[in-house]
Amino acid sequence: MIKKIFQKLIRHFGPQHWWPAGSPFEVIVGAILTQQTSWKNVEKAIDSLKRVKKLSPEAILKTPDGLLQKIIRSSGYYKQKAKKLKIFCKFLEKTFNCNVKMMRSVRLSALRPQLLSLWGIGRETADSILLYALDKPVFVVDAYTIRIGERVGLFRSEGYEHVRGFFELKLAHSVTLYKEYHALLVALGKDHCKTKPVCAQCPIRTLCDRHQGYSMGPNRAILKISRYA
Repeated sequence: MIKKIFQKLIRHFGPQHWWPAGSPFEVIVGAILTQQTSWKNVEKAIDSLKRVKKLSPEAILKTPDGLLQKIIRSSGYYKQKAKKLKIFCKFLEKTFNCNVKMMRSVRLSALRPQLLSLWGIGRETADSILLYALDKPVFVVDAYTIRIGERVGLFRSEGYEHVRGFFELKLAHSVTLYKEYHALLVALGKDHCKTKPVCAQCPIRTLCDRHQGYSMGPNRAILKISRYA
């Protein structure tokens, strides 16, 4: 069913071409800034960094904390995020001489633990960096992924690594496929599979346990929905 879901989503939404960025480092900055905020706010912060010529690891490291906070203020939690950017850039400088291409040459099995050891870099952020900036075959899991997967009936979530492992086991290890699938799930989550789902025009409603449960009468619905309680 996981392949059928992808086929229906790509037909409905079309290719997403995600992550929108001008360079791998811009992707990394976006992955850090997008924590707990909307992409629109992140775009404003990145535009501000570009405008003052601070969108490089060297420039960020040279920028005083207060000024960096001011530049990225639109992203929210700007004090914490400025600290996260500085910590990541220090890691990039110390380990890879500020060279993202050098970072990309490291094996996934070695690089992922390094990223996760950094303050402020959780699993979703680390995997976003690995997949979208460094072209490593790791599936990114976010709230949309878990919500949709549970509602459709792909899995009962047992945590981030369980869900990531599920997708990586079921799908071919393709960077292109992982990027597109994750981006399509985000599109579905924003348009249809919200906290209060909008099912009428959902492209995968015929494959969805939750939707089928609602449509098969109250007794069946209770049985179905109890799986997600």
